[in-house]
Amino acid sequence: MTDTNAGTGTVSVDGLDELRKLSGSDLGTSSWIEITQDRVNTFADATGDHQWIHVDVEKAAAGPFGAPIAHGYLTLSLFVPLFTELLDVQGVTTKVNYGLNKVRFPSPVPVGSRIRLTARLASVEDVAGGVQVTVDGTIEIEGGAKPAAVLQSVSRFYA
Repeated sequence: MTDTNAGTGTVSVDGLDELRKLSGSDLGTSSWIEITQDRVNTFADATGDHQWIHVDVEKAAAGPFGAPIAHGYLTLSLFVPLFTELLDVQGVTTKVNYGLNKVRFPSPVPVGSRIRLTARLASVEDVAGGVQVTVDGTIEIEGGAKPAAVLQSVSRFYA
């Protein structure tokens, strides 16, 4: 196992046995990702969710958040690239998202802000042909008093 993550970087493991040894470990914090209006608009186009608080810059500026905000599910979808920055699992044949146990969005993410992920590998449990990994994650907003998202993600890795 190679651990190059001291607040930044990636924890790399080779195979399920090394992954099992990480159960209960903090994985550190990812780099920041900027939430741009282009990203929000692209997500709106992909999902068909064109609610004005996301895509109408002028109306949103006068709205309840003072600016357009990212979709909650856009923020959630960014868990994957942020998480893969923290943990690299080699020596497996398949990696799949299995689900979510819990998701909350305590604070909206204004366009123009930056977010990052802090994650902990809560558990690694054996399943047929592989392991199930549960991750506790917090997506923070730079300078924000509350996180953008608090979640528990479940993934499976197969040998």
